[in-house]
Amino acid sequence: MGLAFGSTNGQQAWEGELLLPAMSLKEEIAKRRTFAVISHPDAGKTTLTEKLLLYGGAIQTAGAVKSNKIRKGATSDFMEIERQRGISVSTSVMTFGYGGKLINLLDTPGHKDFAEDTYRTLTAVDSVVLVIDCVKGVEEQTEKLMGVCRMRNTPVIVFINKMDLEGQDPYSLLDELEDKLDLNVRPMTWPIGVGATFKGVYDLHRSSLRLFAPSKTKVERDAITVSDLKDPLVDDTLGMDPANTLREEVDLVQGVYGALDHEEYLRGEVAPVFFGSAVNNFGVKEVLDTFVQIAPPPRPRPTDAGEVRPEDPEMSGFVFKIHANLDPNHRDRLAFLRICSGRFERNRFYHHVRTGKQIKFSNPTAFLAAAKSVVDEAWPGDVIGLFDTGNFKIGDTLTEGRDFQFRGIPSFSPELFRELVNMDPMKAKQLDKGIRQLTEEGVAQLFTQQPGNKKIVGTVGELQFEVIRYRLEHEYGARCEFRQVNAYKACWLTSDDEQALEEFCRIKQRQIAEDKDGNPVFMAPSSYMLELEERENPSIVFHTTSEFKTAVVDP
Repeated sequence: MGLAFGSTNGQQAWEGELLLPAMSLKEEIAKRRTFAVISHPDAGKTTLTEKLLLYGGAIQTAGAVKSNKIRKGATSDFMEIERQRGISVSTSVMTFGYGGKLINLLDTPGHKDFAEDTYRTLTAVDSVVLVIDCVKGVEEQTEKLMGVCRMRNTPVIVFINKMDLEGQDPYSLLDELEDKLDLNVRPMTWPIGVGATFKGVYDLHRSSLRLFAPSKTKVERDAITVSDLKDPLVDDTLGMDPANTLREEVDLVQGVYGALDHEEYLRGEVAPVFFGSAVNNFGVKEVLDTFVQIAPPPRPRPTDAGEVRPEDPEMSGFVFKIHANLDPNHRDRLAFLRICSGRFERNRFYHHVRTGKQIKFSNPTAFLAAAKSVVDEAWPGDVIGLFDTGNFKIGDTLTEGRDFQFRGIPSFSPELFRELVNMDPMKAKQLDKGIRQLTEEGVAQLFTQQPGNKKIVGTVGELQFEVIRYRLEHEYGARCEFRQVNAYKACWLTSDDEQALEEFCRIKQRQIAEDKDGNPVFMAPSSYMLELEERENPSIVFHTTSEFKTAVVDP
């Protein structure tokens, strides 16, 4: 049975393994939970994602994600280059039912070179699960990702992974979370030992022990419920010394941190913390069980015409990702649409705000990673794929007729710039098409400089250039090289004084380019030159994001 948000007659909706009668808009919204899993590279994000799918019944077995060689690709890693490297370089969307809720899970790139794709994905979710490696603790990319979450006050659940390895003690990890991430934490489970002494976790909320069995089986051992840690069963199960240590630590933790305040969590002010080992399927069920209880349903979204609420009857949504050649056998191009309000229906015309066109979709799809299923309807919180012939760009809005644009989906100024050089003049058209489609996906940003129609690619990391080169050759048959460009930052230019802006662009022609939408961009050669130009041109605004009408903090 394929995943679907609605049946062919529109009278039934997907709910785990069951088909239940169709519900009202408010009931459909209350069912939805849309979240992303984020982490620093190698913290175990994709492994956790697979285990969430395992417990949700979406898959039957979980493959090894990382080893010396990738033995079996992760469910959410479907691009060939991802399988080769064992990293996620694009955002996957996976939908499954659990605990009476329909969960839309977005697995994001962990590698810092693909951070902007993750930033955009965070605009499409209502909450996040943050994975921390207990050995390495809070890392650089973790801090950047949390900075983006704080921009939107996104609720966060923390999963401290790899407790079966010799890592930091849990007290130090909690202190590090609070100090480095400016995050108030509330432990929901507590580890019984670390590394070689790791025996399991104590569920502080449910007063139960769950014991660790390092066999990488499908599920962890059944929980043992105890009304009081003084129960002799705890000594019999753990041994006298570990049991006494657990009692002391639980008393201390409960005295210091107290209970979780749900409202504070929803405001992004406090984060529940869980301990476990994702690769061993341990501690994951507690995260999932708590998530479906406390995570927020779809939330209101800001637009340039005011706030749009999920229960508004007219359908609206925005495109946060575009992926070309998702299936190498069918040169397809998918736009990922987050539904924000109303009800999306198959074969119904919708208003594309940027172009003014009326568009309908005969095969909107739901996802289980690379697998896709056609759906007839979708509701706020859902993420669907729309087959695209080149109409969409990231940030585009679909409505039932109103003209407004969703906000908070900007492009950030890249950190690295290279000139794209064609190595096969006979494949110029393929190269142009390929780089245009890849940059529309958000893999990188494309700037064009005159004279000569010079193409400059901007990214946040070196690995993106390797991915672009690989995909241009293998998906479009075009070979290219990248040459160094002397640029520090790309700044979008606006001014109320049109003449001053035109004069600046004329004088600085060698540093002026256009982005994919034809907006003027100043390629600042250094931070000093940028500051100098800002001082000498007070009538011109130099933006470090592509969203000019609202203030967005640069992470």
